[in-house]
Amino acid sequence: MILLESPAKWSDYELIDSGSFEKLERFGAYYLIRPETKAIWDRSLSEREWLKLAHAKFTTKSGVGSSNKDDSGSWHKLRSMPNNWQISYKKQNFNLKLGLTSFKHIGVFPEQAPNWDYIFKHTSQIVTLNSREGREKPKVLNLFAYTGAASLAAKCAGADVTHLDSLKQVVTWARNNMELSGMKDVRWIVEDALKFVKREVKRGNSYQGIIMDPPAYGHGPSGERWKLDNLLNEFVLEVSSILDPKDSFLVLNLYSNGYSPLLSDTLVRANFGLKSGIAVKDIKTDSGELFIKDKFEKCLPLSVFTRFRR
Repeated sequence: MILLESPAKWSDYELIDSGSFEKLERFGAYYLIRPETKAIWDRSLSEREWLKLAHAKFTTKSGVGSSNKDDSGSWHKLRSMPNNWQISYKKQNFNLKLGLTSFKHIGVFPEQAPNWDYIFKHTSQIVTLNSREGREKPKVLNLFAYTGAASLAAKCAGADVTHLDSLKQVVTWARNNMELSGMKDVRWIVEDALKFVKREVKRGNSYQGIIMDPPAYGHGPSGERWKLDNLLNEFVLEVSSILDPKDSFLVLNLYSNGYSPLLSDTLVRANFGLKSGIAVKDIKTDSGELFIKDKFEKCLPLSVFTRFRR
């Protein structure tokens, strides 16, 4: 297992402090207080110091410290700031629009920066290999793609990108991020991810890169219910049928509480035919946790992942 700290040297983001089931973060010029169920320790700064820095604070309907899956609530502005603004991820030269939504999420998951870097690195390598062998640029599929940072990382590296999410407004947000970044020609799909993958299996289509970031709970565009525990194994098995067997990569990210790197590693190995604990020639696999360290050296774990390149 590896621990990946994120994001390293990102001028537009930092985690200032965490504790008492909340986190204080800076996104560009603005400081936000948001709920964080995993921040079970005490804060390093006082509440007064947090409120002095913060431009806005989000409060969930279920209250501080609740692990309720419903993240809806309201923002309370403490200082003047816009409802929407932009930040940049200069490492790969793309831009992201952020916004104070009716949920605690604002349009980006900063801890995913190491995965963006992984996607960019391995997509670039495959682009080079394909060019050398006279093949077309690689196709990368981003499932549960949210506002598209991972899609933009693959696009920056030269891939033909398909971006899929079940929420039309989120796909529109991702398209805006593409335009803000001066890019074009991403394929946008509003669809239930599992249904789409099953159709791709029947069509015989394949991808050289697949990114999977499923939520614990969710709904498809036609009201389909998604519960990760019930569908994840089937989903990974179906995805294994559309990942190219040569020169390809997979990124699986999981936020559900209670999941571990060992669980995600075993899940991927079982469905892709990789024996547990055994190195396979020409396949590089890693699993671990993504975390962010605040300015007081407290490490906030946020998701688990498994990735491989073959």
